[in-house]
Amino acid sequence: MVSFGTLAAGLGLGTASEYAKRTLGIGERPTDANLFMNKANMDRIVDTLCKVRGAALKLGQILSIQDESIVNPELAKALERVRKSADFMPDWQVEQMMSTALGPFWRDSFEKFEEKPFAAASIGQVHYGKLKDGREVAIKIQYPGVAKGIESDIDNLGTILKMWNIFPKGMFLENLMVVAKRELAWEVDYVREAECTKKFKDVLSGYENYYVPIVVDDLSTKEVFTTELLDGIPVDQCFDLDLEHRQFIGEKIMELCLLEILRFRYMQTDPNWANFLYNPTKKQILLLDFGASREYSKEFMDKYVKILKGAYDSDRETILSVSRELGFLTGYESKIMEEAHVDTVMILGEVFRDDGYDFGNQDMILRVQNLAQIMLTHRLCPPPEEVYSLHRKLSGVFLLCAKLKISLSCRDKFIKLYNEYVGKSH
Repeated sequence: MVSFGTLAAGLGLGTASEYAKRTLGIGERPTDANLFMNKANMDRIVDTLCKVRGAALKLGQILSIQDESIVNPELAKALERVRKSADFMPDWQVEQMMSTALGPFWRDSFEKFEEKPFAAASIGQVHYGKLKDGREVAIKIQYPGVAKGIESDIDNLGTILKMWNIFPKGMFLENLMVVAKRELAWEVDYVREAECTKKFKDVLSGYENYYVPIVVDDLSTKEVFTTELLDGIPVDQCFDLDLEHRQFIGEKIMELCLLEILRFRYMQTDPNWANFLYNPTKKQILLLDFGASREYSKEFMDKYVKILKGAYDSDRETILSVSRELGFLTGYESKIMEEAHVDTVMILGEVFRDDGYDFGNQDMILRVQNLAQIMLTHRLCPPPEEVYSLHRKLSGVFLLCAKLKISLSCRDKFIKLYNEYVGKSH
């Protein structure tokens, strides 16, 4: 409460200060649009979210994946800093969390435990450990109070964001917050994450290009999660590798996304690139962090796959009618909204329709941004709740392929998996 109260007050002071400076001729001319988005206010948001961690930081991270047509560019830059940051727990707190979860003699299980974490995220931080049997492990320890603070943290942050009218009405921030609360409740449950990790290890067991870590059950609880340590390069550090490696990374992550939709109906929905490691020696994509994994109902996916096939076939009528059935549209939208929605789906369909889509030289993101502005103005209802996570993953994969500067031919793979899906449905 103190952190969010201080943030709200600080944002007000920062905005007033910015107005005074600009009125006196220091900096740009004052306008309502850019007064709030000053550097001091952006720093306040980043510092507060990194300090309170947990749900508020997670919501900031979810918003950071939105493109700049939806989120102001200055706020987007601040949120990108949030996505990569979080304050570490002090050593005494790590000791307290580990003792509570694993008992007072938890160190007896380890030959080595590094006090300083090698990674920190919204919900927990990750430490290196070596077990008595020689196995190297990664131990994720949840920040205290995260699970209890989900409702209040997201509500407090949402109140501040709405107070300053940062996001357009058509973004339906309330719905985004409801979805964020549900997903966070999944992610703070490390018992559930262990089950999701095992499920992915099972469904990907026949795919040699993917590897999922083994869960160490004896050292995993609701708030501590231990797996074997994986050796690889985060894919966001692979943008300067040779084309052969970049091509492999893009192909396999796109293929995984198609498998998740069309074969598994089960997806790891967090597109954070740090969750994907590349091992160039073994030619494998190593997968981490399954807390945001979810299953999609057959009823939802049957309709969603029809929309994808409509995009593949350039069938605008199918896209429009099935989008109404699924709840993307109410049926009372203006013609301009309907056209913008169908145009957006058609643009995304190019990836599966073209025989060799050049992600390195595409204007997809720019075209979708332009259409997003129309949809945010004319949208009558929020999208189906499943779509928040699904599209977050898809847009993350498309953006990754663009950063890798590669061309991909997804056409044959898509139609093969589509035919398999339809065959199973019948």
